[in-house]
Amino acid sequence: MDYIESVMLGIIQGLTEFLPISSSGHLEISKVILGNTLSNKESLLFTIVLHCATAFSTIFFFRKELIEIINGLFSSKCNDSHSFSVQIIISMIPAVFIGLFFEENINSLFDGNLILVGSMLFITALLLFLSDFLKMKNNKIGFKNSFLIGMAQAVAILPGISRSGATIASAVILGIDREKAARFSFIMVIPLILGSMAKSLIENDINFQNIDLISLFLGFFSAFFTGLLACKWMISLVKKSKLYYFSIYCIILGSVCIIYST
Repeated sequence: MDYIESVMLGIIQGLTEFLPISSSGHLEISKVILGNTLSNKESLLFTIVLHCATAFSTIFFFRKELIEIINGLFSSKCNDSHSFSVQIIISMIPAVFIGLFFEENINSLFDGNLILVGSMLFITALLLFLSDFLKMKNNKIGFKNSFLIGMAQAVAILPGISRSGATIASAVILGIDREKAARFSFIMVIPLILGSMAKSLIENDINFQNIDLISLFLGFFSAFFTGLLACKWMISLVKKSKLYYFSIYCIILGSVCIIYST
């Protein structure tokens, strides 16, 4: 993989991890367009590095909130930070269950299957459209809603369904304030990304021998800085109910994927 490709894939990952247009779907499309010349382990390592970059950009962006969550988790008092930390843990349960028991089935879907990606992009478009035109309510996130949002995150493991789009839209449909929905969506994924990265590194016995470290660094930093910009932009767009723009984009891209594959 050359350096330009590394930067391009980093930018794609940084943008699509936070914007509701499916990072996994775009990476699959990029592989088809650019051609995947890496071995399985090299490709997996590069993917892990890109996800690590966006996880770190999320941690940096929400560093104050995360400190409060960690303090609340270890606090004996039942305050807002403690409740929020428990809600984050509850939201992780569905995705952890799917990842543990259906990992092989899911991995088989990530093989340049553009028809599946296109179909799932249509679902993402529908969710985004609904979330923009629903009347505002003022429901709390709560434990029940945390689990339901977690279910949306588990479904978003499929390539083409945006994780941020599915979780934010689900939260808004449940009546949660738009800004709170966006912040909860971005924070809830951090433990899952870090856990998934550690699991992949251990199980696949990945090492850095014969790996182009410059390509990895370029991909990491381009994803990190792009992720910071995309995260800030996304929260602003959610507050302004502008997600239908991405709904239109997902419909167009989904149609292109299906037409290209037939």
